[in-house]
Amino acid sequence: MTSSRATVVLISQALPQVLPARAWPAMRSASAVYAAADVPEATRAALDVKVAPEPAELARHPHVVLLAGSVAEPGAAALVERGAEVLEAAVPPLVRAVDVMDRLRSPGGCPWDAAQTHDSLRQYLIEETYELLDAIESGDPVALREELGDVLLQVLFHARIAREYDHDAFGIDEIAEELVAKLVGRHPHVFTDEEQVHTVEHQQARWEELKQAEKRRQSIIDGVAFGQPAVALAGKLGQRTGRGGVPFDLLPSGTDEGAKLFRVAAAARRAGVDPEGALRAVAKEFADRVRAAERAAREAGWDPVTLDADGWRRFWPA
Repeated sequence: MTSSRATVVLISQALPQVLPARAWPAMRSASAVYAAADVPEATRAALDVKVAPEPAELARHPHVVLLAGSVAEPGAAALVERGAEVLEAAVPPLVRAVDVMDRLRSPGGCPWDAAQTHDSLRQYLIEETYELLDAIESGDPVALREELGDVLLQVLFHARIAREYDHDAFGIDEIAEELVAKLVGRHPHVFTDEEQVHTVEHQQARWEELKQAEKRRQSIIDGVAFGQPAVALAGKLGQRTGRGGVPFDLLPSGTDEGAKLFRVAAAARRAGVDPEGALRAVAKEFADRVRAAERAAREAGWDPVTLDADGWRRFWPA
């Protein structure tokens, strides 16, 4: 028995192999099943359906099922205008995000988004990362969720750009697959029958061993990101060399400020303290004190710009 009216089944461009559950009985009972021009060829071939005729002819079939990528597709629009039922699979939000990025970068999308490159996006990745750090430090879950999304946007951007440059290179799926392989490979105690790891320290040591073997590194400092802030870089080098057995007395020992800062940062990281985070915390506390002193000065009728050393001490918070 055929269905009482036409049906439009929407296919996600990001997940074309997934159909809504209700689409299958509709397709089985339809007088004919067609695929619109915006349906991927692989999907049409896998379902063994015909290419849709012109919208006017298509609309003359009341019991037809049309697979389409959008209700804006001419054939789908013609059927919907005549009361066709629209079925759409629930697409996971992460898949929808990939689909949105594809639309933005495709012809007819956003000119600014389409013009971006790996290089032009570097500044935004740095800015979004620092905004995420601010959200973490503020303890605001709403801000944290938003900033995590902004960092995810950068990942989606770079994945899409990489796919455009070379269709055989990689996209978001390959990135996710490599991440899964890395996580599984570096946690054999969780995913295999290898020896169990019961402490954080043991896990960190095992992680470094597996990473060293996996990447076949020639140096204990291979893989350190030298583009990170200087204090964080000094701390990371201190940590890596400490794990490698380099004694503290071999660290830079000059009397200039740079050497002193390096030793302080390296010593902090070897002691388990993040020097970048610790310094940021002190800097932010100092900034709060400066603002508090300025407010106190204004309340006392003073312009903070005119304060001398004694004036600052007078209004400095206890």
